[in-house]
Amino acid sequence: MRRLLPLTLLLTPLALAQSDAALAAVDAAQMSIPAARQKAYPGSALTVRQTLAAGSTYTRQVVSYQSDGLRINALLTVPRGTPPKGGWPAIVFNHGYIPPNVYRTTERYVAYQDAFARAGFVTLKSDYRGHDSSQGEALGGYYAPGYTTDVMNALSSLKRDGRVNAARIGMWGHSMGGFLTLRAMVIDRQVKAGVIWAGVVGDYHQLLNEWNNPVPASIPARILNLRKQAVAKYSTPRQNPQFWNQLSATSYLRDLGGPVQLHIGTADKEVPVAFHTSLATRLKALGKPVQNYVYPGDNHDLSRNLRVALDRSVKFFQQHL
Repeated sequence: MRRLLPLTLLLTPLALAQSDAALAAVDAAQMSIPAARQKAYPGSALTVRQTLAAGSTYTRQVVSYQSDGLRINALLTVPRGTPPKGGWPAIVFNHGYIPPNVYRTTERYVAYQDAFARAGFVTLKSDYRGHDSSQGEALGGYYAPGYTTDVMNALSSLKRDGRVNAARIGMWGHSMGGFLTLRAMVIDRQVKAGVIWAGVVGDYHQLLNEWNNPVPASIPARILNLRKQAVAKYSTPRQNPQFWNQLSATSYLRDLGGPVQLHIGTADKEVPVAFHTSLATRLKALGKPVQNYVYPGDNHDLSRNLRVALDRSVKFFQQHL
């Protein structure tokens, strides 16, 4: 779950050529919220790829779904027993940055999903394209639309599943996954509630100018270059606010369809606490329901307050889904 990992991507010449082609097709304008709202996210049936050891009160499977014609893998948990009328409530899990070639479906966020699964929620943690054995190119979440599309199709796939109550679906996101969660909530008002831990939830002015932590060595220069290309083409947020505001989920907070719960530690070295406090202030100013938790001295993973934060998150979803 940490961003600072001394790893490099090992790519064959063929993979590099494929990446170059994918990068050439990326334009920051594809990240605009209006463009995202115009796109179709049909999702698909969830196809079982592997059945895993069950949890105490739920089943676990690696499944896949379709997104932009790509097979995206995900970790699915389903409560045992008789579902409530209309089906189980569900949560889309959006993980934070992990080097795509290191990420493994079953190795991260296990305790997080377990907490919600034991509380009676279906959970689906998408691998995103290019992660583990998911198809497609991993081009990052901030300047290319692929991860957003994968999250939206994960949401649609859950809506199609007969075990799930399509009117009772929320999202949980950590770090980059918080960025994706907020975007999804303003794209689709049917996301009933969202919980964001240590989220990259600033607007693009903040992302470009107030996010000064060291860049993980595992992020290839060609991915980082997408930011430079966007600024070269569209100028800075200060010079061209109309363009960048359309990319920022924070410009569309009035369109949220449900409440938000925020968590962050004051010793977070990965994401500025200012992103969190700014979003909380904006939501309150708009009269949007928000719960705001700041943990003194805690880190990016909320390690010192993990059980408290999980309990608060579970209770929040129980109240709002």
